Amino acid sequence: MERTPIPVLTVQTAPYEDQRPTGGGGLRRPTALFESQRNYLPNFVQSLLSSVDLRDRQGCTMVVGSDGRYFSKTAIEIVVQMAAANGIGRLVIGQNGILSTPAVSCIIRKIKAAGGIILTASHSPGGPGGEFGVKFEVANGGPAPDMVSDKIYQISKTLEEYAICPDLRVDLSRLGRQEFDLENKFKPFRVEIVDSVDIYLSLLRSIFDFNAIRSLLTGPNQIKIRIDAMNGVMGPYVRRILCDELGAPANSAINCIPLEDFGGQPPDPNLTYATALLEAMRGGEYGFGAAFDADGDRYMILGQNGFFVNASDSLAIIAANLSCIPYFCQMGVRGFGRSMPTSTALDKVAKVMKVPVYETPAGWRYFSNLMDSGRCSLCGEESFGTGSDHLREKDGLWAVLVWLSILAARRQSVEEIVRDHWAKFGRHYYCRFDYEALEPRTAYFIMRDLEALITDKSFSHQQFAVGNNIYSVERTDSFEYIDPVDGTVTKRQGLRIIFSDASRLIFRMSASSHVRATLRIYAESYEKDPSQHNKEPQAVLSPLIAIALKISQIHERTGRKGPTVIT
Repeated sequence: MERTPIPVLTVQTAPYEDQRPTGGGGLRRPTALFESQRNYLPNFVQSLLSSVDLRDRQGCTMVVGSDGRYFSKTAIEIVVQMAAANGIGRLVIGQNGILSTPAVSCIIRKIKAAGGIILTASHSPGGPGGEFGVKFEVANGGPAPDMVSDKIYQISKTLEEYAICPDLRVDLSRLGRQEFDLENKFKPFRVEIVDSVDIYLSLLRSIFDFNAIRSLLTGPNQIKIRIDAMNGVMGPYVRRILCDELGAPANSAINCIPLEDFGGQPPDPNLTYATALLEAMRGGEYGFGAAFDADGDRYMILGQNGFFVNASDSLAIIAANLSCIPYFCQMGVRGFGRSMPTSTALDKVAKVMKVPVYETPAGWRYFSNLMDSGRCSLCGEESFGTGSDHLREKDGLWAVLVWLSILAARRQSVEEIVRDHWAKFGRHYYCRFDYEALEPRTAYFIMRDLEALITDKSFSHQQFAVGNNIYSVERTDSFEYIDPVDGTVTKRQGLRIIFSDASRLIFRMSASSHVRATLRIYAESYEKDPSQHNKEPQAVLSPLIAIALKISQIHERTGRKGPTVIT
């Protein structure tokens, strides 16, 4: 019996003025906005699809995945219906709509897709009262560059109609190919539902010595691990890779069922929100702990007794131990990249290894260009994101497997490895203060006035006395990045104060939120003397923080008594 072709409809709509991607082609908004505003999601999806040139879009393959948060299933159905109507030839979708961000990047690169759409709001809360997001990956498997984000936004401002096949229904639970005949289309539209883990697992097997990690987790001197997937997308990956493949006991993994509201907690792997993991690690039973965010690109590492490894130290320690990873022994190390707010611990390692360091604005898209050009092998950000040129996204599970590889090779504890690193390279005391949910105009004027203050000539070489400490300003600037690959200039990426002892204060507005603003203050102080490596970071950095609060007047101007989150 011949199938009746599915109709392709053109729906009239009106543009929204607030659909500017916040970086990397991503739109993140309160979930209620997507649900209540007429055509809000279809408008953005159409703008995204229309940003791909028609000749490249017709018949192409794209990858679709989500972190499983509330509204994902509805959104995937709309994305599928609109992709079909807009001439996409094939969609590859994770089973039940589940794909981590690293897995999407992996599949795009493996099958040479034109790009991908990820439905995630990263570490933001889920559920009806949480946030939802749509993120666009380009053909290299990385976040959309700024020029693509700008194009999406320009299209969204004048959008008058979108194309959709509202009668098209896909079974996301059934592995394999599904075909659909569409009106006025010569070839059927194909959807392939793939195992969420398989392709990504194959890539990891080619990077790591799985036998060495398996021996660490199952051998006579095995280490007990505790892994918290925080009820995000990483549950199936943790169970399949760390438990089934590498032999960790099933009870090593907690919160591994993806939930639409992530169990009521923000899926944010830090000491504020990963409290269940922290308490378990403090008990001393486990030698290694890790947590992941909702879409699997961020991670946190803990050692026995809750020993915390900050993200900047983790990046530097990984760089110093790349010889433990077969992939880097084969491919070599060409350079490192870090976002400007990330501590300069990586720079110390790079100097010893005689490789360049590229200091970029926050945002993984800046690393993609460096990796595509062969300049960068390893990169990371202070916001718990680390990755290498095996993908074009940060990769939480990859970072955890690097750490397990280092533990297997060195036969030391997490704390011993970190302290040995400090003894060799010095310790970079580091913390970040987040002032979240600020009124945007207030945050803007704080940053505007602060920039005027620190860039004035009278501020240069100024001294600040706090207790017994005297800090002399060496230089200040508003960070500007010139891409060494294409010469693109990115301005106003944060305010920096660098002192004569190499201490740093950084002020930066986060671009991840929409309704409210987040202002971040970063403080860093370097200590070479091993006898001074046992202090609490906030105690060491309190004089710098006092300077930051004094010159920014953030408490006085916001009415806050302190930051929302400290990391």
